[in-house]
This record gives sequence, structure tokens and C-alpha cells, in this order.
Amino acid sequence: MERSLVLHFHELWLKGGNRNFFLGKLLMGVRQSLEPLPARARIVHSRLLVDLPEEAVPAAVERLKRVFGVVYFAVARRVAAEREALFEAARQEVLGRQFDSFAVRAKRGDKTFPMRSSEIERELGRDLLERLRAAGHQGARVNLTSPGLTCFVEITSRSALVYTEKLPGPGGMPANSAGRLVCLLSGGYDSAVAAYKVMKRGVHLVFAHFHGLPARPGESSAPIARELVRLLTPYQFTSKLYLVPFEPIQRQIVTAAPDRYRILLYRRMMLRIAEKLARREHALGMVTGDSFSQVASQTLHNLNAIDRAAVLPVYRPLIGDDKQEIIQAAQRLGTYPICSEPFQDCCPLFMPRAPELHARPEELDKAEATLDIEALVKQGVESAALEKYEFRQGEVRVPEAVGSKQ
Repeated sequence: MERSLVLHFHELWLKGGNRNFFLGKLLMGVRQSLEPLPARARIVHSRLLVDLPEEAVPAAVERLKRVFGVVYFAVARRVAAEREALFEAARQEVLGRQFDSFAVRAKRGDKTFPMRSSEIERELGRDLLERLRAAGHQGARVNLTSPGLTCFVEITSRSALVYTEKLPGPGGMPANSAGRLVCLLSGGYDSAVAAYKVMKRGVHLVFAHFHGLPARPGESSAPIARELVRLLTPYQFTSKLYLVPFEPIQRQIVTAAPDRYRILLYRRMMLRIAEKLARREHALGMVTGDSFSQVASQTLHNLNAIDRAAVLPVYRPLIGDDKQEIIQAAQRLGTYPICSEPFQDCCPLFMPRAPELHARPEELDKAEATLDIEALVKQGVESAALEKYEFRQGEVRVPEAVGSKQ
């Protein structure tokens, strides 16, 4: 038996003359996500329909939960656009379900269908009520305000769709519809959640991870970064991950600058290197997981002083969130277990006893005066290893290491 998945999208209808561009991106994302399932996706009467065999439905449902732009979707019975076929499909969908009250909601996309939406709702509701009571469901009643179950009917050209359950999608804007940014991926909870939030707005991310030497075997942060990119790639289909060895650069900063500025100078250097990578990747800025005053380097003064090191804009989607909100988001996203694994973060290396809280840009400029900034940035960019990830045929392919020159 064939089923149809009915995919609904809200925000895309605000796009006016650009709507077809975003709908095209959404349709492309749905098709890529469902490969190689025997599914046919198309746009019909302001909704996106996916026709597929019933046995393919569970796999398709799981994949559609990662398609940005889909607000909700439903598994529908698809029958001929005829009164009796429609009514019989609704009976099969509703009878046998447990509920106290119900309603019928109809949308007639094909205006040639002989019954208006209000007529479908009224006559089908009456038919279902009679069938329910005949089946011994004497307490069944119609409730148009807050029904326990809703039978949805959508009339398209040549077919009727009937369903009773809406499944939530991620919402947002279609993948790869808003340009490119470089995300500084630390391996902690914050930056992965920040990445997800901007990807949800249609941004395609390139990831940059700065790593040091692990304190103990098995505590390198690079495998954590790889697992995070592997989890996030299905949302945008392809990803690049730059792995930048940062400890040699840190050691030069430590020997040349006052200790209270170390963390801030680390962050400025990371931003400069990420900006170089962004220009290589034709990206329009950088993304970080900063939130106000979570740690010493994230005070308002320090963030301002750090940002002066770069020309491209820095986006911080978590800037007003507290740690508990971020952790809850990581749990929903599925990155929490990965980020909870022990690893050696490079930033706390050579941590000062009393880090500066209110640095000014000119103070950091002075602290960096003896450093060869250009040479250190070049060192970071040229030592970066590049890995490529791709979501195809329902799985993330093993990363392809292509070196630092690609």
C-alpha cells in the first residue's frame, strides 16, 4: 500500500517574489534526505507531498525530522478525490482509536472538488459520529474547540489525503539557502548548539577546531569535534572540518604576553585564523558559542576587545542564553553525550591565575606588540588539516582527509 507524507511549511510563504527559490531549496533538501528510499517528492497546492511505499515510511519519518524548513508533517492515507473513497479512508483512520471527542478539518486545494471545505467537515463529521456510536462508542462527541482527535482532510488534484496525527519538524529555513559562515567548534556544549541554531536559519557552516596535545591518552579534543560534525552534517548534507594544531601558537603567546591577557590573546588568534579560513571558503563571517559573562573571556568588554582582531563579523546566537538553557538544547539536539566525553581543551592550557575581565582593544594590541601576528596566523592556516564529510544514501560518509592546501 502506498502512503503520502504531507509536509507543511509556514515561514517560506513570507518570501514574496523569492518564494520559489526557498521552495526549491526545501524540495532539494527533502529529496537528498530521503535518498535512496523509493520516494517521490513534489509540491502540490501549497504543500509538499512525498509518495512512498508503506514499508519505507518509518525510515522517511526519521530523516524528515532533520529537514530544515519543514514545520510539521503527517503520514496520510491517499485515495481518489471522490466522496466515498474519502469517507472510507477517514473511517479507517479514526475508528478503533481511543478518544472522547473529535473534529474534522478540511482544506480544498482543488476547487473543482464538488464539496466545499465546510461541507466536507459537516458531512464527514456526521458520518464518523454515526459510525462510532454504531460501534459502541456511545460517549463520542464532536468538539470543534479542543478535540481529543482531529481528522485532517486535504483535497489535491486527483487525490484526497486523510490523517489524524501531525509530527513536528525542525522548522527554520531550508538548508544552504542563506550563505556560508565558519563556526569555531570547541567540542563543548555551546558551540555545537550555536552551530545548529544558525544552520536552522539556512546557513551552511564550515567548522574550525583548535586543538592541543591531550593531557592523557584518549583525551584529544579532535575526535569530539569529528563526532559533532558527523552528527550535524545530515542537517546541511556536506561539511568541512579544519583541525588546527594550536599549542605551538599558544606557547609563543605565553612567552611574549602578560599572563592575565593569555586567554583573550588565544581567542584573538583563533579569530584571525578562522577569518583566513573564512576568506578561503568564501564565507561571510564567523560563528562562536559565546554567551555573556559565562566565563572571563566572554564579558562585554572582552568580547569587544577580541572582535577588534577581525574584519569579518562574528555571530553569537547564544549570547543571551544561560548554561542550563544551552545544556537543555544540547540534550534535545543529541550533542550532549558527545560533549560530555573527557577531552583536553586547548584554551585552559597555561591558564592565568587572574584573567582580565575588562580588557580594552588597545591593551591587547600592546600585549601582542612583540608577536609576529602575520607569521602565527600563517602557521595556523598552513598546519590545518582539512576533512570532508558528506551525507548520502542515508548515512554520513567516512571523512575524507584532504590536507591543508585544499
